[in-house]
Amino acid sequence: YFFQGTDGRIIFAIPYEQDFTLIGTTDMDHDGPPEAARCSDAERDYLCRFASQYFAQPVTADQVVWTYSGVRPLYNDGASSATAATRDYVLSLDATGAPLLNVFGGKITTYRRLAESALAKLAPHFPKAGAAWTAGVALPGGDFPVDGVGALVDDLRARHPRLSARDALRLVRTHGTEAALILSDPPGHDFGAGLTEAELRWFATREFATCAEDVLWRRTKLGLRMDGAQQQAVQDWFEAQAQAAK
Repeated sequence: YFFQGTDGRIIFAIPYEQDFTLIGTTDMDHDGPPEAARCSDAERDYLCRFASQYFAQPVTADQVVWTYSGVRPLYNDGASSATAATRDYVLSLDATGAPLLNVFGGKITTYRRLAESALAKLAPHFPKAGAAWTAGVALPGGDFPVDGVGALVDDLRARHPRLSARDALRLVRTHGTEAALILSDPPGHDFGAGLTEAELRWFATREFATCAEDVLWRRTKLGLRMDGAQQQAVQDWFEAQAQAAK
């Protein structure tokens, strides 16, 4: 759902990880390193008040189980605020010497389109470069029909009868067709919330995960379902792997 506010802004409310609702966003100027960005109490309370105008029951701060923030590099087009600034990306090529391409703005949902635009800008300097190809190629694990999630889940459960419907769906949503490859290995230790050692190995060797936060909050949101001890066990596993590799 998109909600219209009295201040002219909109927010959304999205069913999230089956049991939660994701509410956002705010736009604030950020000074300092990206990793220092946090959802402030003021922003949290603003979103709660905003959403409460539309929900039958009010949304209160004590119901918030997790918040996250990121820094978005918007192009400075002279707008008076971050909210009013353009969301388009801008490419600036300096070809006075070795070609230098600057990319301003952009977002993860359009990164392939941005990448193609960037290479098109550089193409005159790289005559042997190939043609654009990513628009018609699936992401890893994404080689299935748009309505094929149910069939993948059913296939996983047929091959692994002990796998719950919930865990099978989570694996398919996370890994797509590659979920079957993960389950072809011995599961090893169960860390909780359906996360096995086999999946951890996959994240570490195929998706460059190096710590618990990479897995529990960046590549999945399993941290919402695991207690402190379980999360620490995942971190301990990564540290043990790093020690063994020395």
